[in-house]
Amino acid sequence: MSTKTKLRQTLKAERRRYVAALPDVTRALLFRVPPAPLSALIPPQATIGLYRTGPNEAPAAGYARHFLERGHRIALPRFAMRDAPMEFALHSDPFEESDLETGPFTVLQPLAEAEAVVPEVLIVPLVGFTADGLRLGQGGGHYDRWLASNPGTLAIGLAWDCQLVEDLPHEEHDHPLAAVVTPTRLYGPFA
Repeated sequence: MSTKTKLRQTLKAERRRYVAALPDVTRALLFRVPPAPLSALIPPQATIGLYRTGPNEAPAAGYARHFLERGHRIALPRFAMRDAPMEFALHSDPFEESDLETGPFTVLQPLAEAEAVVPEVLIVPLVGFTADGLRLGQGGGHYDRWLASNPGTLAIGLAWDCQLVEDLPHEEHDHPLAAVVTPTRLYGPFA
């Protein structure tokens, strides 16, 4: 088993414990509005890519609603098939989610007819991160490949405080983040 695989297992278990210990009312209040310094990094009218929150991930739905209300277009990942590259498509209804369907990974994604877009800002999920912006993802490489193909995109992580680690194994294809937001702190922006 690789170092990254072991670290993912450890961090996911810690994240599960952390989220389970949070009162429901506290969880509902977190990640609703981005901190002002983060909002200052986002260009006016930028299309913002987010993610559908999986079990125990830092929730991104509040940010989707917030940015839509401020005139930004919102996009979510979409896969044509399990082995297809990740793309982003417009998500126009982050309140009711009436414009989503179940994709090949059993995650809700924009409908097939939704317009494909390239977000200028991408809010990404993660399993672990360092204080200087290194990210450990789920292991599929979808975000790293997408970011490598779209180098001008501003990538920002959302995480729980327990996901901060001192060091991560880092490979050339791993894409660093411009900033990371937790419930208690904004790390970055990094140069």
